[in-house]
Amino acid sequence: MIKRLLIANRGEIACRIIRTSRAMGIQTVAVYSEADANAMHVKMADTARLIGPASASQSYLVIEKIIEAAKAEQADAIHPGYGFLSERAAFAEACAAAGLIFVGPSSEAIRAMGDKARAKALMGKAGVPLTPGYHGEDQADETLEIEAQKIGFPVLVKASAGGGGRGMRIVKNSEDLMPAIDAARREATAAFGDGTLLLERYLGRPRHVEVQIMADNYGNVIHLHERDCSIQRRHQKVIEEAPAPNLSNETRKQLTDAAVAAAKAINYLGAGTCEFLVDEDGSPYFIEMNTRIQVEHPVTEMITGLDLIELQLRVASGEKLPLKQEEVPCSGSAIEARLYAEDPERGFLPQTGRLDAFKVPTNPKRVRVDTGVEPGDVITVNYDPMIAKVIAWGETRELAAAELAEALAKTELSGVSTNIDFLTKTISHPAFRKADLDTHFIDRHEPDLIGSSGSTPTDVLGAALALILEEQQEKARAFAAPGPWVENDGFRMNQDLEELFQFRNGEDVLNVTIAWRQAGQALITDKGEVPFSYMKPKDSQGAWFVSCGERSFQAYVSRAGNTIVVGLDGQRWRVEPVTFGTTNNIDAGAGSLSAPMPGKIVRVHVTAGTKVRKGDPLVALEAMKMEHVITAPSVGIVTNVKCAIGDQVEEGVELVAFEAEA
Repeated sequence: MIKRLLIANRGEIACRIIRTSRAMGIQTVAVYSEADANAMHVKMADTARLIGPASASQSYLVIEKIIEAAKAEQADAIHPGYGFLSERAAFAEACAAAGLIFVGPSSEAIRAMGDKARAKALMGKAGVPLTPGYHGEDQADETLEIEAQKIGFPVLVKASAGGGGRGMRIVKNSEDLMPAIDAARREATAAFGDGTLLLERYLGRPRHVEVQIMADNYGNVIHLHERDCSIQRRHQKVIEEAPAPNLSNETRKQLTDAAVAAAKAINYLGAGTCEFLVDEDGSPYFIEMNTRIQVEHPVTEMITGLDLIELQLRVASGEKLPLKQEEVPCSGSAIEARLYAEDPERGFLPQTGRLDAFKVPTNPKRVRVDTGVEPGDVITVNYDPMIAKVIAWGETRELAAAELAEALAKTELSGVSTNIDFLTKTISHPAFRKADLDTHFIDRHEPDLIGSSGSTPTDVLGAALALILEEQQEKARAFAAPGPWVENDGFRMNQDLEELFQFRNGEDVLNVTIAWRQAGQALITDKGEVPFSYMKPKDSQGAWFVSCGERSFQAYVSRAGNTIVVGLDGQRWRVEPVTFGTTNNIDAGAGSLSAPMPGKIVRVHVTAGTKVRKGDPLVALEAMKMEHVITAPSVGIVTNVKCAIGDQVEEGVELVAFEAEA
């Protein structure tokens, strides 16, 4: 058995591996960049070692530094987690050369599946069903154009290396093909160091279903059932569940048989996932095999009761799989939501900042949280902005969805904008509850999932006001001597005090007045006056107790920048305080286009004097491993370009001066 394990990763997955290793009596070694010196995984491990600057390319992606750290800490094995070096054949080879156990498959298996074109050829020989497409070595633009015409539009352009939606474009007509190829190749090269592309027929309304497999060194391969990962945005998974709902027994058997055959075809070892698209008629088509543990593995653990990390460590240590196929349990249903620091109302732009509060109500048997951050940590631009995975289990799919929706609705989270409202609405959407799933679910239902929850109840305004009043009082106490003048009780010698507050919810501006009467506080809205009181939580992450009129209730109130988030009655509301008619939004200035987030300029499409139409690309910004294109807001002329390729820019920096056509 492995005695001392180095974890070549960070964040949530590093913490996850440490927990299982500790339970197995395995000592752990963490590695960290300068940005992660105080990270949770560093504090949890038995020892930790600095490996470089914040940039992953100078720390977590440097094979030599990882191997050096393992030797220095006398580790006998390395677990790569997911992402970073987990699917690099060269890393597995380096571990073997250093006499270290690599917790994963052989370098040959990684290399075979890492090249999607080669993987398609191998799977075809193994009898695994494939999507029609082009997977050839000739990468000339002319060849790709000819092959795309053969396949027919719409066509999917994909990076041969890597995954996560990077280097992937949907092309609906021949005019858009070459720009899409250029962008996909550029993004793939930046993310994976390999710009090789492949083409596939684009399926209209497919489901994304994957099969978890586990294999040992004795020729034993089992599947641990399937997961549905159809709820995606830009080809990145958002919601995952197991088992996949509404699959026929025939399709399920085709999927699991194909996954086991794929693993056997390459003498696989350890945990792996075969991913498929399932067409509307139930036909499955192989996409790729991920030769690592998956982000969404907890849903499989919840329905099987198995610890996938433990199984990985045991087979890597040379043990046989402890169970046969017929012994793999499957009980109930589990659903996972990926909680990200991002702003759905601004195109899901990743967010950065300090996580002031974070607490999800958990239940040992029903709700689980996998995270690598805690209150006080900073979400930086250097790494993926995932905060946590929230996973719920129930005897039925309906119960699992209800458990997850409730946990999300009651989550305490402040300091950064997140997608938690979006997740709650997705889980609660009637189409999701009916399991009407496909990879275009978010696009089709976006108006229901993003934006205002409707007219703002007085209770929500009261909860938001409670937070503001308490903040005002805390500031007063911090800068003044104790006494009645710092108490926020509206005390006046000869008269009642009334103070107007304004909030914005979407396009609506809402007026609410707080009045201090002799009988106590009151709220005045266009619906009239009601008594008002509140009690702050005993700890910084509890529920506020608020009374508005005849109703008393618990509300979860927190800040996300200038926005106040109120969790109430299973919903989350976002209201923005407005100061006497002026908003708190930063105005980039008339005719200017600013960076929506920190990042690196990778393309400049225009020069001063360029005439553009609405939607034309102006500048491409690379941040958090993705490329974000800034487009013209209307017809007009570019008057000045204030950035160049390679520039590192901060959020709010003006990039392009633009004059709209009158």
